[in-house]
Amino acid sequence: MAGSESVFTLVPRRRLVGLSFGAMHSSRRGAGTDILGARPYLPGDDVRAIHWAASARWATARNTDEFIVRERYADEAPRVIVACDRRPSMGLYSAPLPWLSKPTALRNAAHVIADSTLAVRGFLGYLDLAEEEALWRPPRTQRALPELALDRPFTARSDFLPRVFEHLKSHRRAVPGGSFVFLLSDFLELPDDELWIDGLDHRWDVVPVVIQDPVWEQSFPEVAGVVVPFADPKTGRVRPVRLSAEEVSARRDANEQRLAALLARMRDLEIESVLISSEQPMEVLYAFLEWADWRMAAKRRSW
Repeated sequence: MAGSESVFTLVPRRRLVGLSFGAMHSSRRGAGTDILGARPYLPGDDVRAIHWAASARWATARNTDEFIVRERYADEAPRVIVACDRRPSMGLYSAPLPWLSKPTALRNAAHVIADSTLAVRGFLGYLDLAEEEALWRPPRTQRALPELALDRPFTARSDFLPRVFEHLKSHRRAVPGGSFVFLLSDFLELPDDELWIDGLDHRWDVVPVVIQDPVWEQSFPEVAGVVVPFADPKTGRVRPVRLSAEEVSARRDANEQRLAALLARMRDLEIESVLISSEQPMEVLYAFLEWADWRMAAKRRSW
C-alpha cells in the first residue's frame, strides 16, 4: 500500500516537537510552511524571510526604512510508535472462518501507519510483547516498513497496555512527549483509567486502534439452539457450543455495552480512537481517515 492515496494525515493533539527535516508543523520557530507571525527585521535574520509588501506598508506608515520578517513554525519529523498486541485473542479468526481476520487487520493497519509516517518523513518505531522479552525497535531511521515485525506469535500475556507504557517510560529519550503511540489491540479487556491518564501525563499522543470482529465481539449473532464454534479469547482455542436464547441475548448486550463503554471513555479522556471492523485494506484506511478528519475538526473548533 504505497502512494498518497493510501495514507492518512497524522494530526497531532498539540504542536509537534520532533526531529528536523520532516513535513509536519512543530512548536518551534524555524524553516517551514506554517506562519507564526511577523516582527521587525533584526541583524542576522535571513533576508529570504522579509515580507516585502508588509515592509513597504510599515515603512510608509512610520516613515522609516524598517523591514518586516515572517516567522514560521519549523517543519519537523514526527516520532511514531506502532505497538502491537499479540495476545491469543488477536490471533482470531483464521481461514476458512468467514469473520474478521485480526492478524490481517493488524498487519494492514500497521502498514497504513508506516506509509503515513513515511509520507511526512517521520521516524517509525515498533514494539510488541509476544515473548517474555519485548521486541523493541526505536524510531531511529526513516526506513519504516522493513522495521515492522508482524509475523511474531500471538502468545503475549494479558497485561498488554501496562507493559507497553512501562517500556516506553524507560525509553523517554527515544519516545519524548508529542510522540504518536498507536496501540493496536482488540481491547476486549477494558484498561484501567489510570493507564490512559499515565500515558497522557507523559504527553504522548496515544491513539487506540480497536480491532474487533463486528459479528462476535462488537455484537453477537442470533444463533440460539445452533451449534457454533466458540473461540476462547484467552487461549484462542475453538470449541463447539450450543447457546440458549437468553445466553445469546446476554452476550450481545455485554459485547455492545463493552464497546460503547470503551469508546465513551476514550471520548471523555479526549483520546480519539480508530475502530477497525474489516481487514480489507481500503476499509482499514477509511477508519484512519475518519480519525484524521475528526481531529482536524476538533482543531478547527478550538481555534
